[in-house]
Amino acid sequence: MSFTAIQLPIRASSARTLLSGLVLGALLSACASPPPGGVKVVDRSLSGGASQAPQRQPVRSGQYQVQRGDTLYSIAFRFGWDWKALAARNGIAPPYLIRVGQIIRFDGQPASRPPVVAKAPVVVTPPGRPTTPIQTRPVQTQPPAPVKTTPSVTSLPPTQRSASGWLWPSNGAVIGRFSSNGSLNKGIDIAGELGQPVLAASDGSVVYAGSGLRGYGELVIIKHSDTYVSAYGHNRRLLVQEGQQVKAGQKIAEMGSTGTDRVKLHFEVRRQGKPVDPLQYLPRR
Repeated sequence: MSFTAIQLPIRASSARTLLSGLVLGALLSACASPPPGGVKVVDRSLSGGASQAPQRQPVRSGQYQVQRGDTLYSIAFRFGWDWKALAARNGIAPPYLIRVGQIIRFDGQPASRPPVVAKAPVVVTPPGRPTTPIQTRPVQTQPPAPVKTTPSVTSLPPTQRSASGWLWPSNGAVIGRFSSNGSLNKGIDIAGELGQPVLAASDGSVVYAGSGLRGYGELVIIKHSDTYVSAYGHNRRLLVQEGQQVKAGQKIAEMGSTGTDRVKLHFEVRRQGKPVDPLQYLPRR
């Protein structure tokens, strides 16, 4: 097997990813100062607001083999890890390179390369999904062509920012609310029309853009700081690519129904890799 190394947040050359109801598995310890206009480190749940419900712990057993399209952020998001903690657990030093076929461990055991001809390793799969051995696939030498997009900023009411610096990612009624139970909703669902603009909730960098995480459809993940990431699922079309810098209110996708049964936006906020209630961060309506 040949291995291809890339530098995050660009995609690792690998086979198609699996999902978790967890974790964007970004991703994230103490908060780094965000860029002007970005997310401030203000947490309502830590400042007299609604108390934060206990969160599901990250997966701490088994291992995962890096597939084409994976990034360290998407793996961390899928399995409920802070990306820095997952890198440390596997001895991945800056600039945090991962490669096709690399084994990412969750149990603290030394990571090792998979044998060229051997039984496929047992992998951890998201809850509710059957465990399937990973089949070795040939590595393509040509990376996928980059998505050509023209950044745009679209204003949708309401445009008011919250005290912690967030904007609503789309205009519509909240039809699904956050649940601290790991098997239920890890974010909120916002109703809308097919093709309706989906906006970046704050300044940041796109660390994942694709459809490799089952159950999320066409998904965008934005890293806002070393502490916070946000995820935008079920889109009809993605308008940004990995590594792209975006501004709050910028149109990043078009609302759709990929991976679900109706047109809606699934929006998540992760704090140090753990899902938190987005309504604690968004402006009050």
